[in-house]
Amino acid sequence: MISTKDMVMVAHLRKNARETLTEMSKKTNIPVSTLYDKLKVHEKELIQKHTCLVDFTKLGFNTKAQILIKVDRDVREEVREYLLKEFNVNSVYKINSGYDFMIEGIFKHVKDMEDFLEKLDEKFKLKEQQVYYVIEDVKREGFLSDPQLVEMVK
Repeated sequence: MISTKDMVMVAHLRKNARETLTEMSKKTNIPVSTLYDKLKVHEKELIQKHTCLVDFTKLGFNTKAQILIKVDRDVREEVREYLLKEFNVNSVYKINSGYDFMIEGIFKHVKDMEDFLEKLDEKFKLKEQQVYYVIEDVKREGFLSDPQLVEMVK
């Protein structure tokens, strides 16, 4: 079980991973050396990846979509491996409720997304697909990013 102090540290990292340990120490009243030690432990156990959130539209990728697909059981693993290597696929989730995968795709244009789906269908004969275009990110990566709400976890 993770301590409340550790959860506060994680919340600060979720809110701003670039915040210095000195700044975090001032806000949390946890010594810098303790934060450093806890961070080293949690980097191995809890923190899966350090990354940044990008506004892909600034790079010319103006189409983001959530795509649900259903495939034959005998090609699921092959589809999974294919999606993991696909350039336009940002995230892939194995899901239920009648579908096999939920794909977050990032594309320059809607046509590129349509070409992606056509290629996927030609290669794996999709049983079903649903496409949901993301118009706006209303909230993104917000869970456990407010140190003041850490008590709700306990």
